[in-house]
Amino acid sequence: MSSFAEVRDTGIFDFFRGRKSGDAAGRHYAAMLNGTMPIYSQYGTDIYSSDVVQQAISCIVMEMKKLTPRHIRVESGDMLPVGSSIDKLLRKPNGMMSISDFIEKVYWQLFLNYNSFIVPTYVRKYNADGSSYKEYTGLYPVAPVQVDFIRDAADELGVHFVFSGGYECDLLYSDVIHLRYRYSVNEFMGGNEFGQPDNRALLKTLELNETMLTGVGKALKSSFSVNGIIKYNTLLDNGSMDRAIKELEAHLANNESGFLPMDLKGEFVPLNNKIQLVDPNTLKFIDEKILRTYRVPVAILTGDYTKQTYEAWYQGCLEPLIINISQAFTNGLFTERERSFGNEIKFYPHELIFMTTEQKLALFDILTDSASCYKNELRTAFGMYPLEELKGQLAVSSNKSNAMNNEADGGGDNG
Repeated sequence: MSSFAEVRDTGIFDFFRGRKSGDAAGRHYAAMLNGTMPIYSQYGTDIYSSDVVQQAISCIVMEMKKLTPRHIRVESGDMLPVGSSIDKLLRKPNGMMSISDFIEKVYWQLFLNYNSFIVPTYVRKYNADGSSYKEYTGLYPVAPVQVDFIRDAADELGVHFVFSGGYECDLLYSDVIHLRYRYSVNEFMGGNEFGQPDNRALLKTLELNETMLTGVGKALKSSFSVNGIIKYNTLLDNGSMDRAIKELEAHLANNESGFLPMDLKGEFVPLNNKIQLVDPNTLKFIDEKILRTYRVPVAILTGDYTKQTYEAWYQGCLEPLIINISQAFTNGLFTERERSFGNEIKFYPHELIFMTTEQKLALFDILTDSASCYKNELRTAFGMYPLEELKGQLAVSSNKSNAMNNEADGGGDNG
């Protein structure tokens, strides 16, 4: 019997505001292959003061907001929609967020921390044979300041969350949806060996960018500083000098013609301030170097992209993120047995796919002529979710369909 807590539908806010972890007897930190302790403090924000970094991440997140999640079941290669409580939940994950708000929150946390956690709430129900199942009622993105991976006496893997208010809780890891970004050297978390973003290389580029911007700011300020010297061709005492300076300032303040009247006692000596700003090539180099970290082309950032640019960006940047979130939700919301029956969560990118009509028709003319795909496969390949009424129907071209109908009728005219 697991000793980890369950996040029921009732009292969700009380749970995250004030619940403390239970008795730690029999619990220990999960073993890591490198011998370190799986304790991870969140979160680093140094790089997010950069406007270029924020713009790059915003480009990705705004595209991901267009995703449409659906509960489907794969049967004999055909993808069928399932009108379940989970499918309804995916359209309205909780009382505070729309699905686009929810996705935006999840991905900002993912890029901020290289890890994003979602806690599902549920009502436990029972079948006639006494077995129980979860009926999910909410999905809540959470932002812990510390995450520990632990095992209980039954050797079940759990996660210990500590939040900013000091409250904490222990949950089964299988009951939590966990998205990881740049999952490499750490066994449990995305990021570096400490489960945090490794921004050392990016910070060097950002330092160059900051130095450049600081230099531009100083150059602009110097252009408004001393631009010339007034030389008086006579000896003036302190009082006379003060009066002369105030008189000059009054002339400057009231001057509208651009000409400054002076008497024979004064001589204006201009200073040639040559303000050297950063050349466009340097600006482009630094911006592109920052953007390459997030695989966002400048054309995507400015909105001046071609179909080929968008398609390359989708395949290289967005598609892996879509696969990641689909698999994470599938593993988090379905048991191993439910997954064995073909239950999956798919985030469909219908609004993201950027192919010409000609390209789509060329591809599926080949598939439909050979009757080698289902109609729902045809829809999902275009990024559209499947329809129940198309279950098991093969997609065939109109010419082949007409030929088949004629053959069934005996062929030729019956007149």
